[in-house]
Amino acid sequence: MTIQMKNISKVFETETMDTYALKEIDLNIYAGDYVSISGPSGCGKSTLLSLLGLLDTATAGTYWLDGIDVTQLSLDDAATMRNRKIGFIFQSFNLIDELSVFDNVALPLRYSDMKSTRTDIENRVKECLELVGITHRSSHKPNQLSGGQQQRVAIARALVANPAILLIDEPTGNLDSKSGDQVMGVLEKLNEQGTTLCMVTHDPRYSDLARTRLQLLDGEFLNVPEAGQPV
Repeated sequence: MTIQMKNISKVFETETMDTYALKEIDLNIYAGDYVSISGPSGCGKSTLLSLLGLLDTATAGTYWLDGIDVTQLSLDDAATMRNRKIGFIFQSFNLIDELSVFDNVALPLRYSDMKSTRTDIENRVKECLELVGITHRSSHKPNQLSGGQQQRVAIARALVANPAILLIDEPTGNLDSKSGDQVMGVLEKLNEQGTTLCMVTHDPRYSDLARTRLQLLDGEFLNVPEAGQPV
């Protein structure tokens, strides 16, 4: 899995002015990388993550994902690529309270165009719950869990479809420091096992855990390391 962005810009246009959220960004991420992106509010972090996750399109530049120029894809093809290649972890968990932990994690497989048998789904969900240490809560509802446990469930859900990369947006933003440390420990372990991570965070304690640490300011990187090399 390789991500390559070249001269990526994102401009938000109004009748009176153009605002550059990103300015000619270059970014390479390779299989097994652990990348953190930090910077002040409004610097372009979330915009970059949205572009990486095919949730939005760039105004200019080129983005290759696994050798495919995704800037040329239709909305449907981009959605298919996103579902097959990318896992998302959000600050707000985005779990469905009416469903059990097991069913929340199973959702991406049940709605995937890559049809899986019931047994395959059960086995994969159990595997992912075990990876994040939350198997004992599989029958509980999200509102019966702590914030840290809910984030572990969200991580399991992001992993269940075997994505090429996890895009992580402020994963500890709604957690106390102890729960945040536990969640970051889970992510670090996943990376050690080969999962590719790209994380946006404002917390220097956590951004420093990544091997490649990037800082954004006013839509531009302050530091541009050689591809795949730590800063």
